[in-house]
Amino acid sequence: MAEKKHTTRRMNMIPKYGTVNVNGHQYFRTRITDDEGKRIAIYAPSRKELYEKACKIEYQIDNHIYGVEAPTVREYCEKWLFMKSANCRETTMIDYRSKVKNYIIKPLGDMKMQDVTLDDIRMATIPAGKKSKSVFKSVNVLYKCIFKSAMESKIIEKDPTVFLSEDGGVPQKERIPLTDEQAEKLIEATKGLPPYLFVLLGLYAGLRREEILALQWDSVYLDCDAPYLTVRRAWHTENNQPVILTELKTKAAHRNIPCPPRLSEALKEAKENSRSVYVIANRDGGPLTYTQFQRLWKFIKTRTALPRKAKKKVGGKYVKYMLYPKLGERARNNGHVVYTLDFEVTPHQLRHTYITNLIYASVDPKTVQYLAGHENSKITMDIYAKAKYNRPEDVVLQLEDTFNAWNESVAQ
Repeated sequence: MAEKKHTTRRMNMIPKYGTVNVNGHQYFRTRITDDEGKRIAIYAPSRKELYEKACKIEYQIDNHIYGVEAPTVREYCEKWLFMKSANCRETTMIDYRSKVKNYIIKPLGDMKMQDVTLDDIRMATIPAGKKSKSVFKSVNVLYKCIFKSAMESKIIEKDPTVFLSEDGGVPQKERIPLTDEQAEKLIEATKGLPPYLFVLLGLYAGLRREEILALQWDSVYLDCDAPYLTVRRAWHTENNQPVILTELKTKAAHRNIPCPPRLSEALKEAKENSRSVYVIANRDGGPLTYTQFQRLWKFIKTRTALPRKAKKKVGGKYVKYMLYPKLGERARNNGHVVYTLDFEVTPHQLRHTYITNLIYASVDPKTVQYLAGHENSKITMDIYAKAKYNRPEDVVLQLEDTFNAWNESVAQ
């Protein structure tokens, strides 16, 4: 309704138009007077376009933004991030800064905010569409928040994200926990290697990657009857450099976790040989960079007997090729590497295995939620339901008990 009033008022205020010839082409022309009494000439090839241009300039004059240099996408995004930092956790801001930099500033940074169209945004979000659904959705939400803020501040007249769809992204693969046999193979494969303690902390304490890499010895309590560790820090990286935060993503992430004997023994041995405050540290005793973590996990990847892409140096240049390792064989270029794993594994899979094993052990859901550091009980219950009721052998036994009890009641 407000927009119609605005349009009608503009129409009544537009002076009569005339026509001019420029290089053999006819243009329609009108003039508008700004707040300082200056006459502004407006040209367009059609009366409709002339009307729209006149409305736009009248709007800018009324809102005191005519003639003001419009910010670029980069400039406004940086301003928006700074404004958000006053009310957001640092962990949230790290995620925002990364996504804004890669999916908004990188493709559109040099454009003026007012020149960005819906098609520009759709083109810019194509790389995000190749990521997970959650990443794609969060990038779309950031676009909407930034352009809505710009419109509310009268930086732009129209919000190009109004019809932006959040449908897209690659569906996430179902998280499957490791079997007991797979977990044991992984532990044996990494024993004596850098990722060994990382694997144990994932499998026996259920820590997230950022919690493991931020864990310090002052949070590990081994000299007590029931050894445990406390989660109080989180690891993140900015430009490949580690950032250790004491502010966790949620209150639920701060928790005390009991250490089973196997993990306790490994931690005691590691502590005796450690010269760092970090449980998992680089050569200098500091937290790992992102690249250093990738190298750590590569010890596991290189021992996996599954086809994968690899590269080798030929004539001073790296050449890509397909590698088809066989279980039990030694790597051709490194005799110390034996292909002992016949399954893929991710860092988060270790944590998922820990949570699933708690459920298999009949630990109540509330305790599972606490130990996992889930703020939302729905996340815990979704895992609980899949783990509890997706084992055919358990379902069969439950059904047999139910039908036997039913048959007995009928017989009576």
